[in-house]
Amino acid sequence: MKISIIIPVRNEAENIGRLLHELQEYRDRGHELIVVDSGSEDETVCIAGPLVDYLLEAPAGRARQMNAGARIANGDVLWFLHADSQAPDYADELIKNALTNGASTWGRFDIRLSGSNWSLRIVESMMNLRSRLTGIATGDQAIFIHHDLFDKVGGFPDQCLMEDVEISKMLKKFQAPVSLREKLVTSSRRWEQNGVLRTILLMWLLRAAYFFGVPAEKLCIRYG
Repeated sequence: MKISIIIPVRNEAENIGRLLHELQEYRDRGHELIVVDSGSEDETVCIAGPLVDYLLEAPAGRARQMNAGARIANGDVLWFLHADSQAPDYADELIKNALTNGASTWGRFDIRLSGSNWSLRIVESMMNLRSRLTGIATGDQAIFIHHDLFDKVGGFPDQCLMEDVEISKMLKKFQAPVSLREKLVTSSRRWEQNGVLRTILLMWLLRAAYFFGVPAEKLCIRYG
């Protein structure tokens, strides 16, 4: 089972080198790395180029970038990873085992926020629990999807926010996700910069507004 690891980036010079160096062992095991840039103005492209199988340019927007990567991917499974993430050891084996032995062909990881503040432990636990109860995965949780199923649902919807929520809804119509308990570390920079409580309230507000029909384009302005 070959995995295509697709990483959307924009001005991620601070993070992308570390992540791609960590992922070189996956290339050694036959998987491929695809980075999709959307107009970085720093050294992101220069750093990523020698460390990936494909380096693409796509219009701004995480959904458009991930779809562009998926179109050229050769893997049986598409794994969408953020540049500020750190995958658990042998994540490829965890994914393969989950999709081979389970009843589903898509899933995600539990997450751990990178900061040390005790409140972040509560936040990450609630995020993992919410996802497990609802079957909705977020991009931070590094969604993986069998290529055939991704094509069947038409990929990520072309919207600037909540594309992970929407594709989860579409995928759930076929199967519930595999929820891996192994933790993927993701950056807590937004939480730390904006404040934990303030960020929680903002996320709740955005999700509630989206649930009640506010278009993603309007929510993008508030999200920043």
